[in-house]
Amino acid sequence: MQKLVYGVFALVAWLPLPILHGIGSFLGWLGFHCATRSRALITQNVHFSKLAANDQDERKLVRAVCEESMKGGLELTVAWTRSSRHIVSLFKEVHGWEYIQAAIEQKQGLLLITPHLGSYDLAGRFISERLPFPLTAMYRPPKVRWLEGVMNAGRVRDNGHTAPATMQGVKQVVRALKNAEATIVLPDQVPKTGEGVWVRFFGRPAYTMTLASRLARTADVTTLFFCGERLPGGRGFALHVAPLEGTLNGERAHDAQIINDNVAIWVARFPEQYLFGYNRYKGVAPTDMKNEFR
Repeated sequence: MQKLVYGVFALVAWLPLPILHGIGSFLGWLGFHCATRSRALITQNVHFSKLAANDQDERKLVRAVCEESMKGGLELTVAWTRSSRHIVSLFKEVHGWEYIQAAIEQKQGLLLITPHLGSYDLAGRFISERLPFPLTAMYRPPKVRWLEGVMNAGRVRDNGHTAPATMQGVKQVVRALKNAEATIVLPDQVPKTGEGVWVRFFGRPAYTMTLASRLARTADVTTLFFCGERLPGGRGFALHVAPLEGTLNGERAHDAQIINDNVAIWVARFPEQYLFGYNRYKGVAPTDMKNEFR
């Protein structure tokens, strides 16, 4: 099964990027009109984000999110099967690399945080290819079990490594940071019970991981956010890198809120390319937070 899936992915990945994105746009348009449950979740999350000025803009944004999400799904075939050299060639703009370069020169560990925004898999591969040391990306195993082998085969190559979102994986990431290497963490996945805190995301209570902020407080570590922006017309991608905004103080809820606020800032920059179809608001929030929310 894994070989068959890899073969299909490899065939799809050879399509020119404009065609791949065109197919994604069509499938997203189809989903917008036919996948009512998914559209309802995206609409709800977009509505509460307050990123659309009115109902008409909100509908346009929801449709754009559907289309961009399908593009992102098809891009995984490229990220997992095409050569690193080819992936690097897809990035037409780089903004903020000086922050990464400064960490390299200071021999600091590099904590790279990216939400489910833009093409994070491709951006991670691009960064990995430009670093002089290994990059370890944390991941949560996909629900489709046979897909994990294909995913890891695409990520664990050249300078890239992976670490599962387990205690052993966390230890692996901490070792990498202490060795002045790089790691990637996605901060907007809902953690398991007991592994997060309730803070706000776009004004709503959201159970939020504390791992990203704890890693950011590791000694001799530079923490940066990044995004692989999908450029229009299948032209390629732009990498954006910037420092964490705000000051962490070691208090779990405070620090998790800082991370969420940074995610919201990045989403506001590229709202169409955020995975609003993910149920970020799982679980039952504490009563005091629910009463406070309007």
